[in-house]
Amino acid sequence: MLRLDHATVTYANGLTALHPTSLAFRPGEFTVLLGASGAGKSTLLRCLNGLVTPTAGDVIADGLGSIVSDRRARRRHRRRTGMVFQQHHLIGRLSALDNVLTGRLAAHGFFRSLFPLPRADRRLALAALDRVGILDRALERADRLSGGQQQRVGIARAMAQEPTLVLADEPVASLDPGSAERVLGDLHRICREDGITAIVSLHQVALARRFADRVIALSHGRVVHDGRPEQLGARLLDVIYDTPPADTPPVPLVAAAE
Repeated sequence: MLRLDHATVTYANGLTALHPTSLAFRPGEFTVLLGASGAGKSTLLRCLNGLVTPTAGDVIADGLGSIVSDRRARRRHRRRTGMVFQQHHLIGRLSALDNVLTGRLAAHGFFRSLFPLPRADRRLALAALDRVGILDRALERADRLSGGQQQRVGIARAMAQEPTLVLADEPVASLDPGSAERVLGDLHRICREDGITAIVSLHQVALARRFADRVIALSHGRVVHDGRPEQLGARLLDVIYDTPPADTPPVPLVAAAE
């Protein structure tokens, strides 16, 4: 469905955030990206919807071709890709329902989007809120919802696009453990029910083990693991998170000059 072909990202300051990377993402699979902050997870995700353009290599979408060199293919790919963000990116003064309806704008032309959306879109948005368990908050302002509820609105907005692919960048990083479990559980369930491919970056290893079909781990812009979540043993986690082995001698303290 979607693949990276030796994709590389080097920023203007000379930092290579993603070294040459080739990956293929299978339809309907729930993939988790693991890695420390700065490992390259967000850069990889942003390559997958064209928000970051690789400095070398390519991103190929099934049925569309290159989304790097073909602007029209990139637009079509984005229309079928739902995004879930860490900080929700909701409009606080709008209701939960109106925020979800923004996920329908790409389905209409510019001039049509200037007028109230069709009733069918409203029904779809209400159904999306129902699937994440907050239909009763549909008319409440987004800025009056809890963090977990706001993230559910973000998931509902993504699902209102009727996507074939969902990209989620640290969607539960700001939530308490209980809310994180529920929110990620909602996303996992809906993707399973609808056959949606999901690529989700996380810090929480326990959640990766619980929900992932596949784990791709990055360290310093390189893929260091691509496999099943049950393979996430202590030694592999040390590599992912740059933890020195337990038998590494301590670094001696340097005495202050007298």
